[in-house]
Amino acid sequence: MLRFGFWKDRTHNLSRMSLADLFAAFATYPSVHAYFGLAAVSLYFVYRWYAGWAPLAIAVGLSVLVYPLVWYVLHRWVLHSQFLYKSPLTAKVWKRIHFDHHQDPHNLVVLFGALYTTLPTIALVTMPIGYAVGGLPAAAMAFATGLLTTCFYEFCHCVQHLNTSPKTAFMKRLKQLHMWHHFHNEQGNFGITNFLWDRLGKTYYSRANMVPKSPTVFNIGYTAEMAERYPWVAQLSNNTRGDGNPRRFRTGDGATDSNPTA
Repeated sequence: MLRFGFWKDRTHNLSRMSLADLFAAFATYPSVHAYFGLAAVSLYFVYRWYAGWAPLAIAVGLSVLVYPLVWYVLHRWVLHSQFLYKSPLTAKVWKRIHFDHHQDPHNLVVLFGALYTTLPTIALVTMPIGYAVGGLPAAAMAFATGLLTTCFYEFCHCVQHLNTSPKTAFMKRLKQLHMWHHFHNEQGNFGITNFLWDRLGKTYYSRANMVPKSPTVFNIGYTAEMAERYPWVAQLSNNTRGDGNPRRFRTGDGATDSNPTA
Protein backbone atom coordinates (compact mmCIF):
# COMPACT_ATOMS: atom_id res chain seq x y z
CA MET A 1 0.00 0.00 0.00
CA LEU A 2 1.34 3.43 -0.94
CA ARG A 3 1.24 5.56 2.21
CA PHE A 4 1.65 9.30 2.60
CA GLY A 5 0.80 12.20 4.92
CA PHE A 6 -0.81 11.06 8.18
CA TRP A 7 -0.12 7.42 7.27
CA LYS A 8 3.49 7.73 6.15
CA ASP A 9 5.90 5.62 8.23
CA ARG A 10 3.25 4.81 10.84
CA THR A 11 1.93 1.61 12.36
CA HIS A 12 -1.26 2.67 14.10
CA ASN A 13 -2.05 0.77 17.28
CA LEU A 14 -5.79 0.92 17.96
CA SER A 15 -5.30 -0.11 21.58
CA ARG A 16 -3.54 3.24 22.15
CA MET A 17 -5.80 5.43 20.01
CA SER A 18 -8.78 7.55 20.98
CA LEU A 19 -11.93 7.89 18.92
CA ALA A 20 -10.63 11.27 17.71
CA ASP A 21 -7.40 9.60 16.58
CA LEU A 22 -9.44 7.01 14.71
CA PHE A 23 -11.51 9.68 12.95
CA ALA A 24 -8.30 11.34 11.76
CA ALA A 25 -6.81 8.04 10.58
CA PHE A 26 -10.02 6.91 8.89
CA ALA A 27 -10.55 10.24 7.12
CA THR A 28 -7.04 10.17 5.65
CA TYR A 29 -6.80 6.50 4.70
CA PRO A 30 -6.30 6.02 0.92
CA SER A 31 -8.75 3.11 0.64
CA VAL A 32 -11.50 5.17 2.25
CA HIS A 33 -10.81 7.92 -0.29
CA ALA A 34 -11.10 5.33 -3.06
CA TYR A 35 -14.44 4.05 -1.75
CA PHE A 36 -15.96 7.51 -1.47
CA GLY A 37 -14.50 8.61 -4.80
CA LEU A 38 -15.87 5.60 -6.67
CA ALA A 39 -19.22 6.01 -4.91
CA ALA A 40 -19.37 9.61 -6.14
CA VAL A 41 -18.58 8.50 -9.70
CA SER A 42 -21.26 5.80 -9.48
CA LEU A 43 -23.85 8.29 -8.23
CA TYR A 44 -22.96 10.58 -11.11
CA PHE A 45 -23.86 7.78 -13.53
CA VAL A 46 -27.05 7.14 -11.59
CA TYR A 47 -27.93 10.77 -12.27
CA ARG A 48 -26.99 10.53 -15.95
CA TRP A 49 -28.95 7.31 -16.52
CA TYR A 50 -31.85 8.05 -14.15
CA ALA A 51 -35.10 6.36 -15.21
CA GLY A 52 -37.11 6.25 -11.97
CA TRP A 53 -36.59 6.05 -8.24
CA ALA A 54 -38.26 2.69 -7.47
CA PRO A 55 -35.55 0.43 -9.02
CA LEU A 56 -32.89 2.53 -7.29
CA ALA A 57 -34.56 2.12 -3.89
CA ILE A 58 -34.89 -1.64 -4.43
CA ALA A 59 -31.23 -1.86 -5.46
CA VAL A 60 -30.17 -0.03 -2.29
CA GLY A 61 -32.34 -2.23 -0.07
CA LEU A 62 -31.15 -5.49 -1.61
CA SER A 63 -27.50 -4.44 -1.47
CA VAL A 64 -27.77 -3.59 2.23
CA LEU A 65 -29.62 -6.83 2.98
CA VAL A 66 -27.19 -9.10 1.15
CA TYR A 67 -24.08 -7.52 2.69
CA PRO A 68 -24.16 -9.39 6.06
CA LEU A 69 -24.59 -12.73 4.27
CA VAL A 70 -21.72 -12.07 1.87
CA TRP A 71 -19.48 -10.95 4.73
CA TYR A 72 -20.33 -14.07 6.72
CA VAL A 73 -19.62 -16.39 3.78
CA LEU A 74 -16.33 -14.72 2.91
CA HIS A 75 -15.18 -14.39 6.51
CA ARG A 76 -15.98 -17.96 7.45
CA TRP A 77 -15.06 -19.89 4.31
CA VAL A 78 -12.46 -17.71 2.59
CA LEU A 79 -10.65 -15.55 5.14
CA HIS A 80 -10.55 -18.42 7.66
CA SER A 81 -9.93 -21.06 5.03
CA GLN A 82 -6.96 -23.43 5.05
CA PHE A 83 -6.39 -23.47 1.29
CA LEU A 84 -5.13 -19.97 0.53
CA TYR A 85 -1.86 -20.30 2.46
CA LYS A 86 -1.12 -23.66 0.83
CA SER A 87 -0.25 -22.11 -2.54
CA PRO A 88 2.54 -19.61 -3.24
CA LEU A 89 0.10 -17.88 -5.60
CA THR A 90 -2.38 -16.97 -2.86
CA ALA A 91 -0.27 -17.01 0.32
CA LYS A 92 0.61 -13.30 0.13
CA VAL A 93 -3.02 -12.34 -0.42
CA TRP A 94 -4.24 -14.43 2.54
CA LYS A 95 -1.50 -13.04 4.75
CA ARG A 96 -2.49 -9.49 3.89
CA ILE A 97 -6.27 -9.78 4.00
CA HIS A 98 -6.68 -11.69 7.25
CA PHE A 99 -3.75 -13.56 8.78
CA ASP A 100 -1.89 -10.38 9.76
CA HIS A 101 -5.08 -9.00 11.32
CA HIS A 102 -5.40 -12.01 13.63
CA GLN A 103 -1.69 -11.95 14.47
CA ASP A 104 -2.06 -8.34 15.63
CA PRO A 105 -5.74 -7.38 15.94
CA HIS A 106 -4.93 -3.80 16.97
CA ASN A 107 -2.75 -2.91 13.97
CA LEU A 108 -4.90 -0.51 11.96
CA VAL A 109 -2.64 -0.78 8.90
CA VAL A 110 -3.77 -4.36 8.24
CA LEU A 111 -7.32 -4.04 9.59
CA PHE A 112 -8.64 -2.37 6.44
CA GLY A 113 -9.35 -4.64 3.49
CA ALA A 114 -7.02 -4.52 0.49
CA LEU A 115 -8.58 -2.71 -2.47
CA TYR A 116 -7.51 -5.36 -4.97
CA THR A 117 -9.75 -7.83 -3.12
CA THR A 118 -12.57 -5.61 -1.84
CA LEU A 119 -13.42 -3.66 -5.00
CA PRO A 120 -13.94 -6.70 -7.29
CA THR A 121 -15.96 -8.41 -4.56
CA ILE A 122 -18.23 -5.39 -4.02
CA ALA A 123 -18.78 -5.06 -7.78
CA LEU A 124 -19.50 -8.76 -8.32
CA VAL A 125 -21.99 -8.88 -5.45
CA THR A 126 -23.88 -5.63 -5.94
CA MET A 127 -23.89 -4.75 -9.62
CA PRO A 128 -25.69 -7.89 -10.88
CA ILE A 129 -28.38 -7.34 -8.24
CA GLY A 130 -28.88 -3.75 -9.31
CA TYR A 131 -28.84 -4.57 -13.02
CA ALA A 132 -31.47 -7.28 -12.51
CA VAL A 133 -33.91 -4.87 -10.90
CA GLY A 134 -33.27 -1.71 -12.92
CA GLY A 135 -30.55 -1.95 -15.53
CA LEU A 136 -27.48 0.28 -15.57
CA PRO A 137 -28.74 3.03 -13.23
CA ALA A 138 -29.66 0.54 -10.53
CA ALA A 139 -26.37 -1.33 -11.05
CA ALA A 140 -24.46 1.90 -10.42
CA MET A 141 -26.67 2.64 -7.41
CA ALA A 142 -26.08 -0.82 -5.96
CA PHE A 143 -22.32 -0.47 -6.42
CA ALA A 144 -22.33 2.92 -4.67
CA THR A 145 -24.35 1.38 -1.84
CA GLY A 146 -21.86 -1.46 -1.49
CA LEU A 147 -18.94 0.97 -1.35
CA LEU A 148 -20.55 3.17 1.31
CA THR A 149 -21.68 0.12 3.31
CA THR A 150 -18.11 -1.13 3.24
CA CYS A 151 -16.95 2.19 4.71
CA PHE A 152 -19.54 1.82 7.48
CA TYR A 153 -18.41 -1.74 8.21
CA GLU A 154 -14.75 -0.77 8.19
CA PHE A 155 -15.38 2.04 10.66
CA CYS A 156 -17.44 -0.17 12.99
CA HIS A 157 -14.68 -2.78 12.81
CA CYS A 158 -12.09 -0.16 13.78
CA VAL A 159 -14.21 1.05 16.70
CA GLN A 160 -14.50 -2.52 17.99
CA HIS A 161 -10.71 -2.69 18.24
CA LEU A 162 -10.28 0.60 20.07
CA ASN A 163 -9.24 0.31 23.71
CA THR A 164 -12.30 2.30 24.77
CA SER A 165 -15.75 1.27 25.91
CA PRO A 166 -18.59 2.14 23.50
CA LYS A 167 -21.29 4.48 24.78
CA THR A 168 -24.32 2.29 24.04
CA ALA A 169 -25.18 -1.20 25.26
CA PHE A 170 -25.69 -2.32 21.66
CA MET A 171 -22.19 -1.28 20.57
CA LYS A 172 -20.68 -2.72 23.74
CA ARG A 173 -22.27 -6.05 22.88
CA LEU A 174 -21.01 -5.97 19.29
CA LYS A 175 -17.51 -5.21 20.53
CA GLN A 176 -17.64 -8.04 23.08
CA LEU A 177 -18.75 -10.59 20.50
CA HIS A 178 -16.04 -9.53 18.05
CA MET A 179 -13.29 -9.49 20.69
CA TRP A 180 -14.14 -13.07 21.58
CA HIS A 181 -13.63 -13.95 17.92
CA HIS A 182 -10.12 -12.47 18.13
CA PHE A 183 -9.03 -13.43 21.63
CA HIS A 184 -11.05 -16.54 22.58
CA ASN A 185 -12.24 -18.66 19.65
CA GLU A 186 -11.96 -17.65 16.00
CA GLN A 187 -14.37 -20.33 14.76
CA GLY A 188 -17.44 -18.29 15.66
CA ASN A 189 -18.92 -14.79 15.79
CA PHE A 190 -17.92 -13.96 12.22
CA GLY A 191 -20.24 -10.97 11.98
CA ILE A 192 -19.29 -7.33 12.45
CA THR A 193 -22.56 -5.43 12.89
CA ASN A 194 -24.98 -8.32 12.37
CA PHE A 195 -24.80 -11.81 13.85
CA LEU A 196 -27.96 -13.24 12.27
CA TRP A 197 -26.00 -15.47 9.94
CA ASP A 198 -23.83 -16.69 12.81
CA ARG A 199 -27.02 -17.80 14.52
CA LEU A 200 -28.34 -19.50 11.38
CA GLY A 201 -24.93 -21.05 10.66
CA LYS A 202 -24.56 -22.25 14.26
CA THR A 203 -21.32 -20.30 14.77
CA TYR A 204 -22.75 -17.80 17.25
CA TYR A 205 -21.73 -17.91 20.90
CA SER A 206 -23.16 -15.39 23.33
CA ARG A 207 -20.79 -16.23 26.19
CA ALA A 208 -17.11 -17.10 26.04
CA ASN A 209 -17.60 -20.19 28.22
CA MET A 210 -19.92 -21.69 25.60
CA VAL A 211 -16.90 -22.70 23.48
CA PRO A 212 -13.37 -23.74 24.45
CA LYS A 213 -10.40 -21.39 24.21
CA SER A 214 -8.88 -21.92 20.77
CA PRO A 215 -5.13 -22.61 20.48
CA THR A 216 -5.21 -21.15 16.96
CA VAL A 217 -7.02 -17.88 17.74
CA PHE A 218 -4.00 -15.79 16.67
CA ASN A 219 -2.76 -17.88 13.74
CA ILE A 220 -6.18 -19.03 12.38
CA GLY A 221 -4.82 -22.49 11.61
CA TYR A 222 -1.45 -21.54 10.17
CA THR A 223 0.47 -23.28 12.92
CA ALA A 224 4.22 -23.81 13.13
CA GLU A 225 3.67 -27.29 11.67
CA MET A 226 1.73 -25.87 8.74
CA ALA A 227 4.41 -23.24 8.24
CA GLU A 228 6.99 -25.99 7.76
CA ARG A 229 4.85 -27.64 5.08
CA TYR A 230 3.69 -24.40 3.45
CA PRO A 231 6.44 -21.84 4.16
CA TRP A 232 5.39 -18.89 2.00
CA VAL A 233 3.48 -16.90 4.62
CA ALA A 234 6.23 -17.53 7.18
CA GLN A 235 8.88 -16.36 4.71
CA LEU A 236 6.94 -13.17 4.05
CA SER A 237 6.82 -12.66 7.83
CA ASN A 238 10.57 -13.05 8.42
CA ASN A 239 9.87 -16.45 10.04
CA THR A 240 8.63 -14.84 13.24
CA ARG A 241 5.37 -15.71 14.92
CA GLY A 242 2.81 -14.23 17.29
CA ASP A 243 0.72 -17.28 18.16
CA GLY A 244 0.62 -16.64 21.89
CA ASN A 245 0.59 -12.87 21.83
CA PRO A 246 -1.78 -10.55 19.95
CA ARG A 247 0.97 -8.78 18.06
CA ARG A 248 1.72 -8.93 14.39
CA PHE A 249 5.01 -10.44 13.23
CA ARG A 250 7.72 -8.09 14.45
CA THR A 251 11.44 -8.42 14.86
CA GLY A 252 11.77 -6.30 17.99
CA ASP A 253 10.18 -3.71 20.23
CA GLY A 254 9.01 -0.75 18.22
CA ALA A 255 9.46 -2.52 14.89
CA THR A 256 7.12 -1.32 12.19
CA ASP A 257 5.03 -3.26 9.72
CA SER A 258 7.56 -5.34 7.81
CA ASN A 259 5.37 -5.97 4.79
CA PRO A 260 2.75 -3.24 4.44
CA THR A 261 1.91 -3.98 0.82
CA ALA A 262 -1.75 -4.02 -0.12
